Amino acid sequence: MKYLIVGLGNIGPEYAATRHNIGFMVLDYLAKKHEGNFDVGRHAFVTEIKTKGRTFVLVKPTTYMNLSGKAVGHYLNSLKLQPEQMLVITDDLALPFGKIRIRAKGSPGGHNGLKHIEQTLGHNNYPRLRFGVGDAFSKGKQVDYVLSTFSTDEEIELQTLIEKSAEAAIAFGTIGLERAMNQFNTK
Repeated sequence: MKYLIVGLGNIGPEYAATRHNIGFMVLDYLAKKHEGNFDVGRHAFVTEIKTKGRTFVLVKPTTYMNLSGKAVGHYLNSLKLQPEQMLVITDDLALPFGKIRIRAKGSPGGHNGLKHIEQTLGHNNYPRLRFGVGDAFSKGKQVDYVLSTFSTDEEIELQTLIEKSAEAAIAFGTIGLERAMNQFNTK
């Protein structure tokens, strides 16, 4: 079985360690753990890893967040996969820092990357892992917040949370969406 794992983020060193790039961080961890090396592909950096009898194609869109759907559409089509075989990993302001929520579908909730994926697919019926980045920003400062780095206190827990998110992504492909939701959705 083959699965597509899409980590949302923005390319460029100025974005590398920002909250908005948590999807890239999770995929970088997965690639390193499973000895995958990202290559430049169409609309994305791409690598393939194999674990637990499954193949996972890891995709980090290079189109910037607002056009993430270009990479999603291309790789779903070229790999001949259905949206249910894809997991999108994204930051979420509505969740407290470190909370993970896996869902089968949902609204974009103001997230421009998810909005573009929904526009590209024509629906919102695709699994996503939402990584809580909190909402500690003043009115009108949402963009500045998601494009800022994690706080010193958050940094202490960040690696463990990235590893947990990576485990959840693999579980999505090995034990299925429902069981992964039961195991990884934190109270």
